[in-house]
Amino acid sequence: LAPERLEGARPAMERMVVASRAEAGCIAYGYAQDLLDPATVHVIEKWRDRAALDAHFATPHMAEWRGVMGELGLSGRDLKV
Repeated sequence: LAPERLEGARPAMERMVVASRAEAGCIAYGYAQDLLDPATVHVIEKWRDRAALDAHFATPHMAEWRGVMGELGLSGRDLKV
């Protein structure tokens, strides 16, 4: 995410964090901008189990987030489970 777009992305990111934290099985969920690479935003998630993570991927707020990602100019991701 280009650093100059972070403020514009904040409302969508906040909606995603609040909705995800309210999900059953969510232990932790948050975003952090990398101090050495401001174009990198780390997403930190911890779920009770794989079933909770799979349920998260099927939520309406996750579908909304996928749609917003392109509008925000998000590019690239490195997902580790």
